[in-house]
Amino acid sequence: MTTPRPPTAATLLALAALAYSAWTLEALLPTSLPPATAYVSELAATDQPYSTLFRTTDLLAGVLVCAAAATLPARRTPPTARAALLLFGAATAVDSRLPLSCTPTTDPVCAARETAAVVPWTHSAHTVSSTVALCGILLAMLTLTRTAAFPAAHALLALELAATLWTLAAIAALETGHDGWGVGIAQRLQVGVIAIWLGALAVSLLRAPTPPPDAPLDAPLDTPLRRADVRP
Repeated sequence: MTTPRPPTAATLLALAALAYSAWTLEALLPTSLPPATAYVSELAATDQPYSTLFRTTDLLAGVLVCAAAATLPARRTPPTARAALLLFGAATAVDSRLPLSCTPTTDPVCAARETAAVVPWTHSAHTVSSTVALCGILLAMLTLTRTAAFPAAHALLALELAATLWTLAAIAALETGHDGWGVGIAQRLQVGVIAIWLGALAVSLLRAPTPPPDAPLDAPLDTPLRRADVRP
């Protein structure tokens, strides 16, 4: 008989998924930014009316992911996955403190200032922190997919990689003077899949039995242990 797993990590991940999905509030708020062409990060630009809201939810999401990574079951979580989640959470929290000062996809003056490199240093720093966060979550997804953390892991990883490639191609198109190729849609798909993945990981933790103290260290998070898996 297994002992129920304390839901600490699962609860933190579920809350992080909700906080990371706060950008969906743009459907209810008069942000004036077109979702199809605007970056998600532009919702938190300092010249936007709901900057504080979106920056706060990003900070909360990052902190919650860090806390969840620290409380994940050590015997069932690869160290690489834990470190990658910590990296993603920390970079997301830092990202929230480095907002854009304006919206380059909708403000021609802002776009011209970015091209001339006369925007605040936070623009470049934001790009770095966002890139680090993306690398962290991709590594976490890849690592936990290899251990079959939950049934949908492979599909979500494939969708995230596709969204990331689309986003990078769209950004490159914008920077070379072409149409944005739906950069807003691509980026929203990208962050949306991450939120779903965090939620799915939370559910897998709630469903997983607690392993005995002498259980194998590399057993998947949601795989019940067989009697033969436990050393006498």
